[in-house]
Amino acid sequence: MPSPQQARAQASAITSGRTGPETEASPTSRLRALFDGPHLSPGQRRIAQYLIEHITEAAFLSITDLADRVGVSQPSVTRFAAAVGFSGYPALRERLQSIALGTLAGGPAAAEEVNRSNELQAAVDAEIENLENLRRDFADPDQVIDVGRKLSQSTPLTIVGLRISASLAEYFAYAARRVHPDVRLVTRGGSVAYDALLQSREAGGTWVLAFSMPRHAQETLTAVRVARSAGLKVALITDLALGPVADEADATFATGTGSRLVFDSYAAPGVMAAALLQAMSDAGPERTQARLEEYEQIAEQHRFFLRE
Repeated sequence: MPSPQQARAQASAITSGRTGPETEASPTSRLRALFDGPHLSPGQRRIAQYLIEHITEAAFLSITDLADRVGVSQPSVTRFAAAVGFSGYPALRERLQSIALGTLAGGPAAAEEVNRSNELQAAVDAEIENLENLRRDFADPDQVIDVGRKLSQSTPLTIVGLRISASLAEYFAYAARRVHPDVRLVTRGGSVAYDALLQSREAGGTWVLAFSMPRHAQETLTAVRVARSAGLKVALITDLALGPVADEADATFATGTGSRLVFDSYAAPGVMAAALLQAMSDAGPERTQARLEEYEQIAEQHRFFLRE
């Protein structure tokens, strides 16, 4: 009889393509897609990020007000609109308003319900919204399946998570070792990360998975650049599809983080990490099954876990 983990691995394989009714992408995903194509200057990325974070308000600002909020000039806003494919700011604002109005579909009743919640409930509500956005993104899982396969084939596979991102990286590495023969975890930056990444490439590794959560560490950007310069491909789980770290990655999975409390919470990034682990497991079902069976035997022999 398979263990619960083995049964879950067999039953939860990801199916390629859109498997249910067509669902509209989340507002943040639509904005990221809108702004992700062009090469934006640092100032233009600031505008893009402000719009992503404040879409329901920013979509109705005048060009003067938007420039003031972001701290740029009005001509910078005009150039930004042109850079993302619009004739000018009015055309861009029209598109933004159509996206923003979709986020307000709950109407006054929904807003009143949010206003009645306390701060802890509001934090949970924000995470629920992050998860709903991620669910919409998963309507087409092909990128997850593709990157999961590539991570599975990279031997060794290096996982990078520095500072606050270390906990997510440790979770991923711990689970990935159950289904992958050589997983290397890097949670220290500087020359330690440099050495680990070069050794991974010399040993035959082809991919790195990096986590970059707020506040985004300069060390993470440096590590990603070192990986790229060594010839490694980089998959990134982060909260921003725009910015220096995402610009360096070969594949980016952007998910919202909870920011209503003193310290951020990571429900959606955690699910994103679990989805990639599932895709890795699916990529080599025979290896996955054999490794899980071997681990269960060792765990039983040495009594790693309490009997439930």
